[in-house]
Amino acid sequence: MFTGIVEIIGVVSELNTESEDGGTTLTISNASEILTDCHLGDSISINGTCLTVTAFDESTFKVGVAPETLRRTNLGALEEKSNVNLERAVSASTRMGGHFVQGHVDTVATILKKEPDGNAVTFRFQPRDRSILRYVVEKGYVTLDGASLTVTKVNDEEAWWEVMLIAYTQEKVVTSSKVIGDEINVEVDQIGKYVEKAVEGYFSTGSNGEPAILQKMVERIVDARFAQSKQ
Repeated sequence: MFTGIVEIIGVVSELNTESEDGGTTLTISNASEILTDCHLGDSISINGTCLTVTAFDESTFKVGVAPETLRRTNLGALEEKSNVNLERAVSASTRMGGHFVQGHVDTVATILKKEPDGNAVTFRFQPRDRSILRYVVEKGYVTLDGASLTVTKVNDEEAWWEVMLIAYTQEKVVTSSKVIGDEINVEVDQIGKYVEKAVEGYFSTGSNGEPAILQKMVERIVDARFAQSKQ
């Protein structure tokens, strides 16, 4: 679990695509600030993707990226010297400055617009999987390359949403250096998924064609009346 508050920006110092399982091994450098309490097997979010530390020293660490992860994220587009957002998994003493982030990327999105607004910058994104738009709401949270950001505008018909990066955030995340056409990793707020599943349970169809929850209520009433008639 993560908060979406990027701790530091690391650099891809080595990228090995010759793994036996078809995956990729990444070596991330300039990461000494987050390795002081590191252990083998720890989880670190790289551009919003939860990955497992397989080796580390004072300033670098290695992770393996499976083929499925490469297909679902933008990690396959990384090159040596690419910058990446890094965040350690939360601890019991972590301050929740962002929101609950799993590090499980839902889809990637393409930058449609990058426009200055004073000292801030507005970004517009269009997701590859447009079905996730039902979880993106104005003033809600969305995780972009591991950074928890507030949605400022949504257009469901044209399938895009916007966020604004203030000057401080621009210095702390890799998104600010990206350009129109680049892709970012997206994880939507998981609360929306849980609410959707709970609501679906209420409105799913029962055996008589009526909503399941309504059918259960009617059955309970009928059973109660039948029990009373037998007394």
